[in-house]
Amino acid sequence: MNKTFILSVALALCAAVPVAADDGSDEVDRTPKAHGTIRGKYEYQTGEGEGRFQVRNARVSLDGDLTKVVSYKVEIDLSDEGQIKMLDTYTRLKPVRGLDFTIGQMRAPFTIDAHRSPHLQYFANRSFIAKQVGNVRDVGATLGYAFNVGFPIKLEAGMFNGSGLTNQKDFWTSNVNFSAKAQLFFPRGFNLTLSTQKIRPDDVSVMMYDAGAYYHAHGWHAEVEYLYKHYEDGAFKAVHALDAFVSYDIPLRKCFFTKVSPLVRYDYMGDHSDGKRYLDGEENAEGSLVVNDYRRSRLTGGITLSLDLPFVSDIRLNYEKYFYRDGAVAKPSERDKVVIEFMTRF
Repeated sequence: MNKTFILSVALALCAAVPVAADDGSDEVDRTPKAHGTIRGKYEYQTGEGEGRFQVRNARVSLDGDLTKVVSYKVEIDLSDEGQIKMLDTYTRLKPVRGLDFTIGQMRAPFTIDAHRSPHLQYFANRSFIAKQVGNVRDVGATLGYAFNVGFPIKLEAGMFNGSGLTNQKDFWTSNVNFSAKAQLFFPRGFNLTLSTQKIRPDDVSVMMYDAGAYYHAHGWHAEVEYLYKHYEDGAFKAVHALDAFVSYDIPLRKCFFTKVSPLVRYDYMGDHSDGKRYLDGEENAEGSLVVNDYRRSRLTGGITLSLDLPFVSDIRLNYEKYFYRDGAVAKPSERDKVVIEFMTRF
Protein backbone atom coordinates (compact mmCIF):
# COMPACT_ATOMS: atom_id res chain seq x y z
CA MET A 1 0.00 0.00 0.00
CA ASN A 2 2.87 2.38 0.80
CA LYS A 3 4.53 1.76 -2.57
CA THR A 4 1.22 2.25 -4.35
CA PHE A 5 0.62 5.51 -2.49
CA ILE A 6 3.99 7.01 -3.44
CA LEU A 7 3.76 5.83 -7.06
CA SER A 8 0.25 7.27 -7.39
CA VAL A 9 1.38 10.66 -6.11
CA ALA A 10 4.38 10.70 -8.43
CA LEU A 11 2.31 9.78 -11.51
CA ALA A 12 -0.36 12.33 -10.63
CA LEU A 13 2.19 15.12 -10.35
CA CYS A 14 3.87 14.18 -13.62
CA ALA A 15 0.57 13.89 -15.46
CA ALA A 16 -0.53 17.31 -14.25
CA VAL A 17 2.32 19.14 -15.99
CA PRO A 18 2.74 19.43 -19.76
CA VAL A 19 6.19 18.71 -21.15
CA ALA A 20 8.04 21.85 -22.23
CA ALA A 21 11.23 21.92 -24.27
CA ASP A 22 14.28 23.86 -23.12
CA ASP A 23 15.24 26.19 -25.98
CA GLY A 24 18.45 27.27 -24.24
CA SER A 25 17.65 30.95 -24.77
CA ASP A 26 18.24 32.01 -21.16
CA GLU A 27 21.71 32.42 -19.74
CA VAL A 28 22.48 30.60 -16.49
CA ASP A 29 24.68 32.05 -13.77
CA ARG A 30 26.81 29.09 -12.65
CA THR A 31 28.56 30.96 -9.85
CA PRO A 32 28.28 28.90 -6.62
CA LYS A 33 26.58 30.70 -3.74
CA ALA A 34 28.08 30.27 -0.29
CA HIS A 35 26.05 30.69 2.91
CA GLY A 36 26.68 30.17 6.57
CA THR A 37 24.91 30.26 9.91
CA ILE A 38 26.62 30.69 13.26
CA ARG A 39 24.70 30.36 16.53
CA GLY A 40 26.60 30.94 19.74
CA LYS A 41 24.73 31.09 23.04
CA TYR A 42 24.87 31.15 26.81
CA GLU A 43 22.33 29.23 28.92
CA TYR A 44 21.75 29.47 32.65
CA GLN A 45 19.59 26.87 34.42
CA THR A 46 17.87 28.74 37.22
CA GLY A 47 17.02 25.70 39.35
CA GLU A 48 20.54 24.23 39.33
CA GLY A 49 22.40 27.54 39.36
CA GLU A 50 24.62 26.33 36.51
CA GLY A 51 25.43 27.80 33.11
CA ARG A 52 27.29 27.00 29.90
CA PHE A 53 28.47 28.52 26.63
CA GLN A 54 27.71 26.57 23.47
CA VAL A 55 28.17 26.78 19.72
CA ARG A 56 24.86 25.33 18.64
CA ASN A 57 25.45 25.58 14.89
CA ALA A 58 28.28 26.47 12.54
CA ARG A 59 26.72 25.61 9.21
CA VAL A 60 28.29 26.22 5.81
CA SER A 61 26.56 25.52 2.52
CA LEU A 62 27.25 25.79 -1.18
CA ASP A 63 24.50 25.81 -3.80
CA GLY A 64 23.93 26.92 -7.34
CA ASP A 65 22.64 26.20 -10.82
CA LEU A 66 24.47 24.24 -13.51
CA THR A 67 21.77 24.66 -16.16
CA LYS A 68 18.19 25.91 -16.19
CA VAL A 69 17.24 22.36 -15.25
CA VAL A 70 19.98 21.19 -12.87
CA SER A 71 20.85 22.67 -9.46
CA TYR A 72 22.65 21.38 -6.35
CA LYS A 73 23.28 21.97 -2.66
CA VAL A 74 25.90 20.78 -0.19
CA GLU A 75 25.64 21.70 3.50
CA ILE A 76 27.74 20.70 6.50
CA ASP A 77 27.48 21.68 10.15
CA LEU A 78 30.91 22.00 11.73
CA SER A 79 29.40 22.21 15.22
CA ASP A 80 25.96 20.69 15.70
CA GLU A 81 26.10 20.65 19.51
CA GLY A 82 29.83 19.94 19.17
CA GLN A 83 29.61 17.32 16.40
CA ILE A 84 30.39 17.56 12.69
CA LYS A 85 27.43 16.48 10.54
CA MET A 86 26.83 16.35 6.80
CA LEU A 87 23.32 17.71 6.25
CA ASP A 88 21.76 18.55 2.87
CA THR A 89 23.57 17.00 -0.08
CA TYR A 90 21.44 16.72 -3.19
CA THR A 91 20.89 17.30 -6.88
CA ARG A 92 17.63 18.92 -8.01
CA LEU A 93 16.10 18.70 -11.47
CA LYS A 94 13.46 21.13 -12.74
CA PRO A 95 12.41 19.77 -16.14
CA VAL A 96 9.40 22.09 -16.48
CA ARG A 97 8.04 25.05 -14.61
CA GLY A 98 6.61 24.14 -11.21
CA LEU A 99 7.95 20.59 -11.14
CA ASP A 100 11.12 19.48 -9.36
CA PHE A 101 12.80 16.17 -8.57
CA THR A 102 15.40 15.96 -5.79
CA ILE A 103 17.67 13.04 -4.92
CA GLY A 104 20.22 12.86 -2.12
CA GLN A 105 20.28 13.65 1.57
CA MET A 106 17.75 16.17 2.90
CA ARG A 107 15.17 16.95 5.53
CA ALA A 108 11.98 15.02 4.79
CA PRO A 109 9.04 17.24 3.77
CA PHE A 110 7.09 17.14 7.01
CA THR A 111 5.70 19.72 9.51
CA ILE A 112 6.22 23.48 9.56
CA ASP A 113 8.60 24.03 12.46
CA ALA A 114 10.88 21.00 11.93
CA HIS A 115 11.53 22.20 8.39
CA ARG A 116 12.90 25.61 9.45
CA SER A 117 16.60 26.29 9.05
CA PRO A 118 18.35 27.59 12.20
CA HIS A 119 18.49 31.19 10.98
CA LEU A 120 14.71 31.16 10.38
CA GLN A 121 13.78 29.96 13.87
CA TYR A 122 11.87 32.38 16.07
CA PHE A 123 13.22 31.03 19.37
CA ALA A 124 16.69 30.10 20.59
CA ASN A 125 15.63 26.47 21.14
CA ARG A 126 13.40 24.44 18.84
CA SER A 127 9.90 23.29 19.69
CA PHE A 128 9.28 19.70 20.85
CA ILE A 129 7.79 18.96 17.42
CA ALA A 130 10.92 20.19 15.66
CA LYS A 131 13.46 18.58 18.01
CA GLN A 132 12.03 15.35 19.46
CA VAL A 133 8.81 14.26 17.77
CA GLY A 134 8.97 15.15 14.07
CA ASN A 135 12.62 15.75 13.27
CA VAL A 136 13.69 13.50 10.35
CA ARG A 137 16.56 14.01 7.90
CA ASP A 138 17.31 11.06 5.62
CA VAL A 139 18.54 9.84 2.24
CA GLY A 140 16.00 9.50 -0.53
CA ALA A 141 14.19 11.25 -3.36
CA THR A 142 11.31 13.72 -3.50
CA LEU A 143 8.99 15.07 -6.15
CA GLY A 144 7.52 18.55 -5.81
CA TYR A 145 4.92 20.48 -7.79
CA ALA A 146 3.93 24.12 -7.32
CA PHE A 147 0.93 25.66 -9.04
CA ASN A 148 -1.61 28.45 -8.64
CA VAL A 149 -5.40 28.22 -8.33
CA GLY A 150 -5.92 31.86 -7.37
CA PHE A 151 -3.41 31.30 -4.58
CA PRO A 152 -0.16 29.26 -4.59
CA ILE A 153 -0.13 25.57 -3.65
CA LYS A 154 2.97 23.45 -3.18
CA LEU A 155 2.87 19.65 -3.04
CA GLU A 156 5.79 17.41 -2.06
CA ALA A 157 6.16 13.65 -1.69
CA GLY A 158 9.22 11.50 -1.11
CA MET A 159 10.64 8.06 -0.38
CA PHE A 160 13.53 7.52 2.06
CA ASN A 161 15.84 4.76 3.29
CA GLY A 162 15.07 5.08 6.96
CA SER A 163 18.80 4.64 7.64
CA GLY A 164 19.46 8.18 8.82
CA LEU A 165 22.54 10.15 7.81
CA THR A 166 25.40 7.82 8.75
CA ASN A 167 24.22 4.28 7.99
CA GLN A 168 24.15 4.15 4.18
CA LYS A 169 26.97 1.95 2.83
CA ASP A 170 25.66 -1.51 3.76
CA PHE A 171 22.04 -0.58 4.37
CA TRP A 172 19.46 -2.52 2.35
CA THR A 173 15.75 -2.68 3.07
CA SER A 174 12.45 -3.98 1.70
CA ASN A 175 10.67 -1.36 3.77
CA VAL A 176 9.51 1.96 2.32
CA ASN A 177 9.55 5.14 4.37
CA PHE A 178 7.62 8.01 2.86
CA SER A 179 6.63 11.59 3.48
CA ALA A 180 4.04 13.85 1.87
CA LYS A 181 3.27 17.52 2.43
CA ALA A 182 0.81 20.09 1.06
CA GLN A 183 1.18 23.84 1.61
CA LEU A 184 -1.64 26.24 0.77
CA PHE A 185 -0.64 29.93 0.72
CA PHE A 186 -3.91 31.79 1.06
CA PRO A 187 -4.24 35.56 0.48
CA ARG A 188 -3.53 38.10 3.23
CA GLY A 189 -0.72 36.09 4.82
CA PHE A 190 -2.59 32.92 5.81
CA ASN A 191 -1.10 29.45 5.35
CA LEU A 192 -2.36 25.91 5.90
CA THR A 193 0.11 23.01 5.92
CA LEU A 194 -0.88 19.32 6.05
CA SER A 195 1.66 16.50 6.08
CA THR A 196 2.15 12.85 6.89
CA GLN A 197 5.16 10.64 7.33
CA LYS A 198 5.95 6.97 7.86
CA ILE A 199 9.23 5.88 9.48
CA ARG A 200 10.61 2.59 10.77
CA PRO A 201 13.54 3.23 13.13
CA ASP A 202 13.62 -0.44 14.25
CA ASP A 203 11.08 -3.25 13.75
CA VAL A 204 8.03 -1.08 14.47
CA SER A 205 6.48 1.20 11.86
CA VAL A 206 5.53 4.68 13.05
CA MET A 207 2.95 6.90 11.33
CA MET A 208 2.82 10.64 11.93
CA TYR A 209 0.15 13.14 10.92
CA ASP A 210 0.63 16.90 11.18
CA ALA A 211 -1.61 19.92 10.65
CA GLY A 212 -0.47 23.50 11.04
CA ALA A 213 -1.53 27.02 10.15
CA TYR A 214 -0.03 30.46 10.45
CA TYR A 215 -0.71 34.13 9.77
CA HIS A 216 2.22 36.31 8.67
CA ALA A 217 1.48 39.96 7.87
CA HIS A 218 1.68 43.50 9.26
CA GLY A 219 4.54 42.56 11.60
CA TRP A 220 2.62 39.65 13.14
CA HIS A 221 3.40 35.97 12.97
CA ALA A 222 0.91 33.69 14.72
CA GLU A 223 1.27 29.93 14.33
CA VAL A 224 -0.23 26.73 15.67
CA GLU A 225 0.78 23.17 14.82
CA TYR A 226 -0.44 19.76 16.02
CA LEU A 227 1.26 16.37 15.49
CA TYR A 228 -0.12 12.88 16.13
CA LYS A 229 2.35 9.97 16.24
CA HIS A 230 1.06 6.37 16.13
CA TYR A 231 3.13 3.22 16.74
CA GLU A 232 2.31 -0.04 14.94
CA ASP A 233 0.41 -2.77 16.83
CA GLY A 234 0.21 -0.71 20.00
CA ALA A 235 3.96 -1.06 20.60
CA PHE A 236 3.87 2.30 22.37
CA LYS A 237 1.16 4.73 23.38
CA ALA A 238 0.34 7.31 20.70
CA VAL A 239 2.03 10.68 21.13
CA HIS A 240 0.32 14.06 20.88
CA ALA A 241 2.41 17.20 20.38
CA LEU A 242 1.44 20.88 20.09
CA ASP A 243 3.32 24.06 19.23
CA ALA A 244 1.69 27.50 19.34
CA PHE A 245 3.37 30.90 19.33
CA VAL A 246 2.99 34.55 18.37
CA SER A 247 5.59 37.17 17.49
CA TYR A 248 5.29 40.88 16.68
CA ASP A 249 7.93 43.05 14.98
CA ILE A 250 8.34 46.62 16.25
CA PRO A 251 10.50 48.77 13.89
CA LEU A 252 13.12 50.96 15.54
CA ARG A 253 14.47 54.19 14.07
CA LYS A 254 17.79 55.89 14.78
CA CYS A 255 18.83 52.94 16.89
CA PHE A 256 21.58 50.32 16.86
CA PHE A 257 18.86 47.71 16.25
CA THR A 258 16.43 47.86 13.34
CA LYS A 259 13.58 46.10 15.14
CA VAL A 260 12.63 44.38 18.35
CA SER A 261 10.26 41.40 18.40
CA PRO A 262 8.52 40.30 21.61
CA LEU A 263 7.29 36.70 21.34
CA VAL A 264 5.74 33.95 23.42
CA ARG A 265 5.32 30.21 22.84
CA TYR A 266 3.53 27.26 24.41
CA ASP A 267 4.47 23.73 23.39
CA TYR A 268 3.57 20.28 24.66
CA MET A 269 4.45 16.63 24.04
CA GLY A 270 3.26 13.35 25.55
CA ASP A 271 5.53 10.51 26.65
CA HIS A 272 7.65 9.87 23.55
CA SER A 273 9.64 6.93 22.17
CA ASP A 274 12.19 7.27 19.37
CA GLY A 275 10.91 3.95 17.93
CA LYS A 276 13.99 1.90 18.83
CA ARG A 277 14.15 -1.07 21.24
CA TYR A 278 16.14 -0.85 24.46
CA LEU A 279 17.17 -3.29 27.18
CA ASP A 280 18.93 -2.14 30.36
CA GLY A 281 19.39 1.32 28.86
CA GLU A 282 21.11 0.10 25.67
CA GLU A 283 19.75 -0.48 22.14
CA ASN A 284 18.92 -4.18 21.93
CA ALA A 285 16.79 -6.24 19.53
CA GLU A 286 15.52 -8.25 22.53
CA GLY A 287 14.20 -5.15 24.26
CA SER A 288 11.12 -2.96 23.79
CA LEU A 289 10.17 0.65 23.11
CA VAL A 290 10.71 2.88 26.12
CA VAL A 291 10.08 6.50 27.07
CA ASN A 292 12.97 8.56 25.73
CA ASP A 293 11.31 11.91 26.47
CA TYR A 294 8.82 12.31 29.30
CA ARG A 295 5.53 14.14 28.96
CA ARG A 296 5.96 17.85 29.52
CA SER A 297 4.85 21.29 28.48
CA ARG A 298 6.87 24.48 28.26
CA LEU A 299 6.18 28.21 28.28
CA THR A 300 8.78 30.35 26.51
CA GLY A 301 8.87 34.12 26.46
CA GLY A 302 11.40 36.59 25.20
CA ILE A 303 12.48 39.20 22.69
CA THR A 304 14.54 39.16 19.52
CA LEU A 305 16.75 42.14 18.65
CA SER A 306 17.57 42.37 14.94
CA LEU A 307 20.38 44.21 13.12
CA ASP A 308 20.11 45.24 9.50
CA LEU A 309 23.47 44.39 7.94
CA PRO A 310 24.55 42.74 4.65
CA PHE A 311 23.90 39.48 6.53
CA VAL A 312 21.15 38.62 8.98
CA SER A 313 22.06 38.99 12.64
CA ASP A 314 19.73 38.51 15.62
CA ILE A 315 20.10 38.45 19.37
CA ARG A 316 17.54 36.12 20.97
CA LEU A 317 16.74 36.49 24.66
CA ASN A 318 14.46 33.69 25.99
CA TYR A 319 13.25 32.28 29.27
CA GLU A 320 11.91 28.71 29.29
CA LYS A 321 9.69 27.32 32.03
CA TYR A 322 9.13 23.52 32.00
CA PHE A 323 6.19 21.59 33.48
CA TYR A 324 6.78 17.82 33.82
CA ARG A 325 4.28 15.09 34.70
CA ASP A 326 4.61 13.28 38.03
CA GLY A 327 7.42 10.72 37.97
CA ALA A 328 9.16 12.26 34.96
CA VAL A 329 12.93 12.58 34.82
CA ALA A 330 14.17 15.80 33.24
CA LYS A 331 17.19 15.56 30.96
CA PRO A 332 20.17 17.76 31.87
CA SER A 333 19.41 20.31 29.14
CA GLU A 334 15.60 20.22 29.39
CA ARG A 335 15.06 22.35 32.51
CA ASP A 336 14.08 25.91 33.38
CA LYS A 337 16.63 28.23 31.82
CA VAL A 338 17.55 31.68 30.58
CA VAL A 339 19.05 31.73 27.07
CA ILE A 340 20.88 34.47 25.21
CA GLU A 341 21.78 33.56 21.64
CA PHE A 342 23.66 35.44 18.93
CA MET A 343 22.70 34.24 15.45
CA THR A 344 24.53 35.40 12.33
CA ARG A 345 23.61 34.43 8.78
CA PHE A 346 25.87 35.30 5.85
